[in-house]
Amino acid sequence: MNKLLSKKEGFTLIELMIVVAIIGILAAIAIPAFVNYVKRSKTSEAGANLKSLFTGAAAYYERENWTQGLVAPGTAAAASVHCTVSTATPSWDATDSKYVVNWSAEDPSYGALNFAPADPLYFEYLITEDVTGATLCGNVINDDIYTFTAIGDLDNDDVESSFVLAVGSNGENALYRAPGINVTDALE
Repeated sequence: MNKLLSKKEGFTLIELMIVVAIIGILAAIAIPAFVNYVKRSKTSEAGANLKSLFTGAAAYYERENWTQGLVAPGTAAAASVHCTVSTATPSWDATDSKYVVNWSAEDPSYGALNFAPADPLYFEYLITEDVTGATLCGNVINDDIYTFTAIGDLDNDDVESSFVLAVGSNGENALYRAPGINVTDALE
């Protein structure tokens, strides 16, 4: 009976080393996968905000814009024309940290497209108006009217990722967007 009570139970050093090695292998696999998962979740902001820019641009384009002002009774009014906003460049730089944008201090083109996300942003958003030699209002049929670009640096290594959405107008003078977003280095 004394023999049973004095027997010590526990793990050997070899067993503990095997457990430590297994935990190390699992961590080596899980940590990079987790970092990539976090980066992918951050990139979802870009696609959603580019689509929001397109929605705002389409609404602005279809809004009634009269070029002639007040019309005297008995005279015909000119047709409304479609308008675009001018090119806008953000005042902030993309980093691996979120940035709270003061939208009242930004280019008025963002406000015209009703683009002012309430949440802080990882990406900077550029609006490029591509109609060359044309006024900002007129019935323009052009394959390239806007290019909306989101630029980010999710790991702060000075290598940027970009998401680009092209917008044009068709024969019916309605805005349309490219079927997808052109992505370069999504996880940078």
